[in-house]
Amino acid sequence: MSKPPDDLEAIRTIAAALEPFEVADRQRILRYVLDKLNLTVPASASTQNTTQKEPGRTETPPPHPGLPTQTGITNLSSFVNEKSPKNDVQFAATVAYFHRFEAPPDKRKTEINAQDLQDACRLAPRKRFKYPGQTLRNAKNLGLLDNGSKEGFYAINSVGENLVAMTLPSGVSGRDRSRKPRKPRRPSKAKKVAVKK
Repeated sequence: MSKPPDDLEAIRTIAAALEPFEVADRQRILRYVLDKLNLTVPASASTQNTTQKEPGRTETPPPHPGLPTQTGITNLSSFVNEKSPKNDVQFAATVAYFHRFEAPPDKRKTEINAQDLQDACRLAPRKRFKYPGQTLRNAKNLGLLDNGSKEGFYAINSVGENLVAMTLPSGVSGRDRSRKPRKPRRPSKAKKVAVKK
């Protein structure tokens, strides 16, 4: 007879597995697990009874219990500077990530549009896009963003989250790994020169 599943044991196992990680990393890992299992955290009653939403502003999923969502950076300019995106689509993903997870709680939104991208260029500061909507479509075509609830709006997905949280800035998270130790040079065999006495 098989032993029935023990939810407390599962909680202890998960907590022990997350123990070595920083708080921000724990939150990211749990988000990926929820995404992998196709699970969502139900919104609380207070979240459901909100006032009418602005166009393009959607409910941000509530944080996992006991795990704050912010890394301490609450302005977009500092966040972009820290992540240092190398191209336009990385910049778009960084902006979408900031708005969803790092902005002050009352200003978070799960979707961004071309105007948000242009505003981010002004705040970053960065040269404004000639066609910001195309940049968002490019990021979507590369798998970093998904279509939003309305045309012209885009939401960061797990691939984009992984890029911003784990990969950017390029070479920093793996800085120690990227600097491979140099192999010691073997002393070259000097040719013996016969010295005539």
